Amino acid sequence: MQDWKKKLYLENMNIKLTGKNVLITAGAQGIGEAITKHLIDSGANVAIHYFSSSDTAEQLTSYAISKGQKAVAIGGDLTKEADANILVEQTVAAFGGLDILINNAGSLVARRMLSEMTLEFWQKVMDINLTSMMFVTRAAVSHLAKNENSSIVNLASLAGRKGGHPGSLVYSTSKGAILTFTRALSSELGPKGIRVNAVTPGLILGTSFHNTHTTEESAAETTANIPIKRAGNADDVARAVLYLASEYDGFISGATLDINGGVYNM
Repeated sequence: MQDWKKKLYLENMNIKLTGKNVLITAGAQGIGEAITKHLIDSGANVAIHYFSSSDTAEQLTSYAISKGQKAVAIGGDLTKEADANILVEQTVAAFGGLDILINNAGSLVARRMLSEMTLEFWQKVMDINLTSMMFVTRAAVSHLAKNENSSIVNLASLAGRKGGHPGSLVYSTSKGAILTFTRALSSELGPKGIRVNAVTPGLILGTSFHNTHTTEESAAETTANIPIKRAGNADDVARAVLYLASEYDGFISGATLDINGGVYNM
């Protein structure tokens, strides 16, 4: 992004996000790290959850504090209900409240076809992507509801729209469920003043996810079929997430914003 465009973008976001208290899960790696950086640059206070990326989480915390904002890094396994509850409790204790929840934690774990599927693997991926989101959201709602306008943004995936590449059966299923989870929550939580939306990133290169699970050949083939002829990057997703999170007193809820260069446009 050109410098002047980035400056204008951040100025617009600052109007909405300055001083807001944000909790982001898996906020210290990949797309989550980019979202956290954008939140900090937009003036928000950030609670950065991490599972294994403690060093990056601490660096981001120091960066936010250096800018005069509040920040805290909190580790935990969000597939455990107790860890999810503690994450929210520590966030509220640090900030005094919560305005925005960004549910970013998730993983493909590994590629397995249906013929290779075990109940243990199925449940593991579902717990990482979906059950953890339910735990954190349930713990956060009572705090979000104390504000006149609050926001939840859930990270899904293009795989939840189209089914994904071979071997991503459980991952795609869980991400599709997040879209339904988002729509259902928007109806349930709307009367409490909480908007709930989702984003579905497509091929986002330069992240640990695709570095691990996407071959160069597959990435090149996918990119060739993207109408705008490039893959996405983490900043593309972060800008969309911040837009949905910051649209205070807005009218967007229950929506899914597709970030894929035009591959899926329904």
